[in-house]
Amino acid sequence: MKKRMMVFALCLAVASPLFAQKKEEERIANSATVLQELLAGDKGLPTHVLDQADCVLIFPSVKKIAIGIGGSYGRGVLVCRKGSKMDGAWGTPAMYKLDEASIGVQLGSTATDFVLTVMNQKGAEQILNGKTKLGSNAAAAAGPTGAQATSYNAGAMNVDVLTYSRSKGLFAGVSLQGATMDSDDDANKSLYGKAIGAKDIVEGGQATPEAAKPLDDVLTKASPARK
Repeated sequence: MKKRMMVFALCLAVASPLFAQKKEEERIANSATVLQELLAGDKGLPTHVLDQADCVLIFPSVKKIAIGIGGSYGRGVLVCRKGSKMDGAWGTPAMYKLDEASIGVQLGSTATDFVLTVMNQKGAEQILNGKTKLGSNAAAAAGPTGAQATSYNAGAMNVDVLTYSRSKGLFAGVSLQGATMDSDDDANKSLYGKAIGAKDIVEGGQATPEAAKPLDDVLTKASPARK
């Protein structure tokens, strides 16, 4: 009996990291799907905006439940452009988490896909350096679509992050004002096999996981390097 318990414990120790890695690979795959679908929609993310972005954050199916006290909880992916000026090809993905709490009279539940474009290096550095609160640490606004998007000039605007969303549920409008984002260190460790922060992933030249290829393909096809 003791021997069987030891074998079971050994199998569990081997399987747990593989299960965790698979979970993060699924997160990247879901992010690629969400990004592709939002790029294809008339009211989604315009390529003209993505062309000007230094980084992009994708949070698939952020869950929000509210009965008097509401909150959002999401897990997603950050990808930044390579190079000192962040104008090169898209780099290696880092795992990110999003949390929001709100108090008020609310009823219902929803799942929302979010894509956030980081429009300048100030915003990128803020997000990479630690926990970031939208609207406080980083200026955020709803992203332009249609005719407004074709004339959008990131350099002329005092906005660090533009947000795009697609909701499925009972909430009519979804805002990320006040939401906090931070590196998901446990997920990064599961994906890369070692303890590593988001900034080190973006700047450290980590090998891109095979699971990230579909996401990289979507980004590269929609918005190649700016050089």
